[in-house]
Amino acid sequence: MPRVKTGVVRRRRHKKMMKLAKGFYSGRRKHFRKAKEQVERSLVYAYRDRKQKKREFRKLWIIRINAACRLNDMNYSTFMHGLKKSGIELDRKILADMAMNNPAHFTKIVEQAKAALA
Repeated sequence: MPRVKTGVVRRRRHKKMMKLAKGFYSGRRKHFRKAKEQVERSLVYAYRDRKQKKREFRKLWIIRINAACRLNDMNYSTFMHGLKKSGIELDRKILADMAMNNPAHFTKIVEQAKAALA
């Protein structure tokens, strides 16, 4: 069986990996083995954090809604219960945005939620 050299194939594979490692610190961008290890780890972090980003934003929206509710003498959980009972189907992203940028409209929604609970 003839000997197979991997010159072109290996160079392509290395170049692809080194391109992904561009911007890393020190040997992690210069040496193939270190770069490969760091790129693999970085891809794992990227996958994990795409999921975590959604959780973080939901937490932020809940914090903002709760703060705005407390200004209107209500807490978050009773407010959300009142929304469900009144049939208002706004998601947390919209409610948080409204609480930040349109406090008057948010106050009206809180009043509707209070009325549904009474």
